[in-house]
This record gives sequence, structure tokens and C-alpha cells, in this order.
Amino acid sequence: MTSKVILTAVGSDRPGLTQALAETVYAAGGNWLESHLSRLGGKYVGSVLVEIEDVAAFERAIRAVDAVGLEVSIVPAGDAPAAAPGVQTIELVGQDRPGIVREVTSVLAGLGVNIEDFATTVENGAWSGELLFRAVAKVAIPESLPADAVRAALEGISGEIMVDFSFAG
Repeated sequence: MTSKVILTAVGSDRPGLTQALAETVYAAGGNWLESHLSRLGGKYVGSVLVEIEDVAAFERAIRAVDAVGLEVSIVPAGDAPAAAPGVQTIELVGQDRPGIVREVTSVLAGLGVNIEDFATTVENGAWSGELLFRAVAKVAIPESLPADAVRAALEGISGEIMVDFSFAG
């Protein structure tokens, strides 16, 4: 019987690390379903959804990939939720400052909006050289909540936190 597990890996970054993880998943008879992998704070950070039969053997094999520089954990995956009818993508850009993520996520949580995917970066502004904060969030809006209410709530704080929002969906 196959199980779906989530592999998380954090540690030393090096060329070929993702390939080593993929090779281990394949060699253990697993199927690599989804992943989010990146270099974050100078470290390799990743999460992978894997379908596998022998979880214990897979865990032993994956720990041997980089026993010194990589911390891994494997946890059972949850049930896949039903597809949300009100999925939207929200993009945000503004001058970086502490608290932007807290403010935005507070508004979304207060409305009962679920964040399905969230990616952020900080980069130098093209003309000013000041740091710009960028975020892209894929959110699931409850059926009972009009998408315009989410837009209005976020636009209501945009001046306060000095960011611009754009919406697609």
C-alpha cells in the first residue's frame, strides 16, 4: 500500500543536491509528486510530496544523502482538500519594512481566506536602490465571501503599509 509523505530538507547547499534527493526517491520506488525547493538564507530549503510504499526504508535512504549537512524529516501528508471555487492570485509590491507579512496575513485570516501558496522576495529597487518587498499569494476565498471584499480589505491597508496590490483569478 502506498503512502503519501512530505519530505522536508534544510541544510548545506551544493550542486547536485536536488538530483541526489530525486535519485533517492526513485531508487526507493517512490514517485516525486510536488515540490518547493529554493536557496534561502544561504541554505538549501525544500519540501517534496512523495508517494512511497516503504516509508521506513525511504527515510533511512534519504538521511544518507548528506548525513552531515542536511536535516531531513518525513511526515505523513494530509488529505487533499476539495478544490476551492474562489482561488485568486494576489501580488504585492512596496518598500520593504517589518510587519508587511503580518498585516497582510492578519487581514486574510480575519476574512477566513486560506493561503495555499506564498512566495516573497526582497530586492533592490531599479531606480531608487531602496529595498522592495514583493509577494505572490495564491489564496482560496470562502464561497460565502465576495472576492471584492478581499480586495477592499487589502486595499484598505495598502496606504497604511505602503504597498500596492494586484489581483488575478
